[in-house]
Amino acid sequence: MSDFSDNVLNWFARHGRKDLPWQQELSPYVVWISEIMLQQTQVVTVIPFFNRFMATFPNVKALANADIDLVLHHWTGLGYYARGRNLHKAAKAIVNDYDGNLPVNVEQLCQLPGIGKSTAGAIAAIAYKQQAAILDGNVKRVLTRFHGIAGWPEHSAVKARLWQLDESLTPEIKVAQYTQAMMDLGATVCTRTKPGCDRCPLSEKCVAHHTDSIDQYPGRRPKKILPVKQVAMYMLQNKRNEVLLQKRPPTGIWGGLWSFPEADCPSEEPALLDDSIEVESSSKWPEVRHTFSHYHLDITPVHNKVRCQKNTIMDSGRWLWYPLDKPLEVGLAAPVKKLLRQLAQQPGN
Repeated sequence: MSDFSDNVLNWFARHGRKDLPWQQELSPYVVWISEIMLQQTQVVTVIPFFNRFMATFPNVKALANADIDLVLHHWTGLGYYARGRNLHKAAKAIVNDYDGNLPVNVEQLCQLPGIGKSTAGAIAAIAYKQQAAILDGNVKRVLTRFHGIAGWPEHSAVKARLWQLDESLTPEIKVAQYTQAMMDLGATVCTRTKPGCDRCPLSEKCVAHHTDSIDQYPGRRPKKILPVKQVAMYMLQNKRNEVLLQKRPPTGIWGGLWSFPEADCPSEEPALLDDSIEVESSSKWPEVRHTFSHYHLDITPVHNKVRCQKNTIMDSGRWLWYPLDKPLEVGLAAPVKKLLRQLAQQPGN
């Protein structure tokens, strides 16, 4: 092993995290679920979601056989909902094509929905002890600072160089420990702000540390002004304190989640659904902004008290009367969940 990996492993033996929930009973399934949840999400946020998810879906067959609404319900609040949808799709593929066992090699893992090269490397290294590199945000930060690699890490040339370096540094033995160590080092020592260079096992040869330029690495993403989109969300509440929700298409923003009926701009009496619903009163709520990675969405909630001539409406697979006093196990878009909570707290509910 190189001095680099030796130093990282020695540091991990003394200071690495070893008490995380997904480290207790290690299996390919556990590693897979945790690595997907940890994509662009901090450990402290993931822990309660992981515990609830594993309690409901303890193995890949349970996940594959579950209804997608239940899966997304357990993902509600974690964000990046495509991860949840892809987990469900991948679980079905694992059961149908691999007899319920996650593939062993990186190439096959990358064929599953939602698994890229870095996540595949983590599964192969941690679960199967294979010499496979990972390149998540933590590892990128460590490598760019240590080697003084300028430029945005997602730029193709920079990323290619990082992969080359990463693969050359990944040891053949103790690869599982090394993989976890690199993620821990970036998450707990070589942090975005106020890194603990005095505690870092690599500081002696770190370019950024010795040139006093830590804040320059990794290079920042080129600035882009996010466009702003607007939408009105209609909260149709009936006499039974139920609110009408609509299931979104399986792909796209909030794919497969339940949300309020929408329109481009609010109107006093929305032309929605059919004549079985009569709007008795309408009020606009303060605008809410929800920010995605590529645009801001300004939401105008419109609260409508309605009278319904029927108990059901149209296609039950597309529409749902959601009871405010008894949360259902369905996937909800984050702003929808927040607005439902506010509705439930209204006087008289």
